[in-house]
Parts: sequence; structure tokens; C-alpha cells
Amino acid sequence: MPVDRRKALVFGAALALRLVLLLLFPSLPDLLTGRVEVSTPVNSFKRLQEGLFLYTRNISPYDGGVFHQAPILLPLFSLLPNSRDFPLPTAVFYSLIDLVNANALITISDSGQSVSSRLYSALRKDIRWDGASIAAWFLFNPFTIATCLGRPTSVLTTSGILYAVSNAVCGNSFNAMLALGFASYLSIYPALLFIPLVILCYDIQVQKAKTPSSATLFALKHFGILLASVAGLLGISALIIGDFGEFVSATYGFQLLVPDLTPNIGLWWYFFIEIFDSFREFFLGVFWLHLAGYVGGLTVRLRQQPLFIITSLLAFSPSSSHTRLMTAVMRYTFFASSALLYATLLGPAFYHLWIYAGSGNANFFYAITLVWSLGLSILLADTIFAALREEWELENPEMRGKDVRQV
Repeated sequence: MPVDRRKALVFGAALALRLVLLLLFPSLPDLLTGRVEVSTPVNSFKRLQEGLFLYTRNISPYDGGVFHQAPILLPLFSLLPNSRDFPLPTAVFYSLIDLVNANALITISDSGQSVSSRLYSALRKDIRWDGASIAAWFLFNPFTIATCLGRPTSVLTTSGILYAVSNAVCGNSFNAMLALGFASYLSIYPALLFIPLVILCYDIQVQKAKTPSSATLFALKHFGILLASVAGLLGISALIIGDFGEFVSATYGFQLLVPDLTPNIGLWWYFFIEIFDSFREFFLGVFWLHLAGYVGGLTVRLRQQPLFIITSLLAFSPSSSHTRLMTAVMRYTFFASSALLYATLLGPAFYHLWIYAGSGNANFFYAITLVWSLGLSILLADTIFAALREEWELENPEMRGKDVRQV
């Protein structure tokens, strides 16, 4: 079967599955929208509806302290009918976003940058999935489907990231920076991907150009494009809202300072509940530095594989929709899969015992988020191990396939 036909079949089946689930279980989207495993205060569809209600009545959407998302989403979602009365248009919109993201993944896969780049050529080039298979893995992943039906606005951030990478592997660095700027505007986390992304863009340019430009000038130029794209979106936001300071405080200030400690599958909320307020600023700084520190370490150590660096950094996001790393190269597939499955099944149960049944406490749910993080840590550690092992075997071909232990 030709690849194009496979792609059409996968996309059609994925769209049909989402619509069938909506028709068979019409209450499922509202159920998932309210689940803390799917939505956070920063990307909740319910909070977006609150912002839309105020926006359509010429009231600041940030009044009341409920809405904390980018204002450019308001005119976009105001074009859709009310999701409670007419859920189908919103479901189709989110389903199409999933298809757009899957198409970007196909572009990234078909580029071959994962196995052969300017400074790196994998030994196991033949062990790779084609684009249609990766799209199927993405579209039929239960976490992806739950995210689609739960309708968090983080899927738009994912689209920005994926299209930034897909444009980068195609050599369109200008569009890559624009897409990253859009993702960084919606959420500050994608800005951490700038360094590996600009390295990827530079490597592609060097591969295609006979006389490559200076790496420093290339990075500065694209940093300027990124800043210009974010500044343009901020300018549009100021026109939509009017009060620029209120918008910045309610969105980026909210993300940086973490004033809302609503439980989610991350780990920060519980920690800041427990510590004394006098230490809050200190640990906020430590946590953000800890998160940003991975960018430098991974970039220096895995400079030859910028696409892998981007993939690894995405694994640090506490979103269920990002749990899609391939496990074929893992040593501890059983342990990682078991931990993730254990947390997926018991997380809702423990949350119910704490919030609704009253027979548990915060430790119940926090313990299961630790298990979830453990599973992701095993997944990430094994993936990085595979990349490092591949590099080591390239340097020591006589050791290929042999067990190695560090003494």
C-alpha cells in the first residue's frame, strides 16, 4: 500500500474514532475537561470558556483571576459555536489540530534527521519507523485521544513546537523561528528549545550551502526573528486586551510565580503547599534554574544530535500528551510501561478518594504523581542511554553489541 494511502487511512480512522467517541459518549469531553490529569489552570478549556464569556461582553477576561491564557485565543475560539450547545465544531477543530500535528511528525520522520545529520550518522539506520507508522502511534495513543477530547489549549503549543521542528528539518529556518515564537507566546516553556532548534537549523543550512555563514551571526539573526515574532504577538495582544500589564501579570507572571496550587500530574503544586512562604521565592528560582539547566547540559553533550535534544527536553513537560517517546531501544521497557500504566489507572482513583470520598488526603494523589514521574524518568533515561550507547559504538566499533559496565 502506498505511503500516501496509508497516511489517508490513518488520518481518516483517527478522525472517525474521535467523532465516534463524542457521539457515543457525549459527556466524555466535559468529564475529561475537568480532570486534573488532562488540564491545568494554565491550559484548561473550562477557564478558556470563562475568559470567552467575559471577552464577548467587553469585560477584561482576566477579571476574577480565572483565565490565565494568551488573549489571542479569545478571538479564535469566539468564532466557534458554544461548545455546550454545539460540541461537534469544537471536537472537529481539536481533531484537525491532532491531524496537523501528526502531519508535522511525518515531515520530521521522513527528513531522516533522526538517523543521519551533519555530524552524526546512526549505526542502526535501518531500525526506524516510517512517517505513517509514527502518525498512527501518535493519533491512536490513548493519551493523545484523552487530550484531544479534554480540549486543553496546550495542543496549540504542541502544534507550534512540532511545526518549528518540521520547518527546521526542511531547511526553512525563518518559519521555524516564527512557529517557536508562537509556541513561546502561548507558554514560556518552548523558549527553552531555542538553542537546540537553532543548532538544527544551522546544521541543515550547512548541509545545503556550500559556503555556510558564521554560526554566531546565524544564531543572533534567528534570535532576533524569534523576539520579533513574540513581540508582534504581544502587540496584537495589547490591541485585544488594552491593559498590557494586566495581561502579562495574569499569563506569564502566573506561569513563573505559580500562585495557583491546583493539583495536577506535575510535582510543583505539592511542594509549594508544604514549604514556608518565606522560602517560596528561593525555591521558585531553584526549580526554574533546574529546568533551564538541562538545556545546556544536553546541548553540550549531544551536540551532534540536535533533534534528539529537542525530543529529550520535551520529555520534561508534565503533560500526558507528551508521553509518546518510542520504547524500542529501552532496557527497562517493562518497568517504565508498568509505572505509567499503574499511575494512569490509579491516579483518578486516588484523586477521587482524596477530593470526593474524603477517605484519603493529598498524599494519595501526590504519591501517584511520583510514580508517573518515575515512569517518565525511566523512559527518558533509557532513551538518553540508547543515544549515548550509539555514539560510543560509533567511536568503538569493535564493542558493538557487547555489554559494558562502568566501574
